Amino acid sequence: MTKNYDKLVFEKEAEEAVRFYTSIFKNSKIESIARYTEEGFEHHREPAGSMMTIEFTLDGQEFLALNAGPIFNEAISLIVNCEDQNEVDYYWKRLCEGGDEKAQVCGWLKDKFGVSWQVASLVLNEMILDPDVVKVNRVLKAMFQMKKINIAELEAAYGK
Repeated sequence: MTKNYDKLVFEKEAEEAVRFYTSIFKNSKIESIARYTEEGFEHHREPAGSMMTIEFTLDGQEFLALNAGPIFNEAISLIVNCEDQNEVDYYWKRLCEGGDEKAQVCGWLKDKFGVSWQVASLVLNEMILDPDVVKVNRVLKAMFQMKKINIAELEAAYGK
């Protein structure tokens, strides 16, 4: 089953915002934090070690926040985390109908209504949280070359 998030996108203040939001609402907590590696630094010009994504819960509702730098300035997008390539392909095809995938990378697209979506993978989330920075670098390098997420290519880069 897919795991969907509302995604908040920031230039560089996601962690500060999430800590603020989780301090306000009951039943809220930070679930996990993924940090940029050297590969992320090259792509987004964010310092290695700085926060990339942060999964959190606000009053029971799950969210994901992203520090995207000045390159990607959508304030909010919706994320669909898929279990397998068939799900990625299905959601990508359907959400692209009448929309725009041309200028996007890393699984992002805009639907025909102008709403930003990221069709991602649960396995990708696991890979970028790996403490092995070398593996994470290879996965990020592969991901930054993709429009639509290709799980087999990510797994090959990871070394599965």
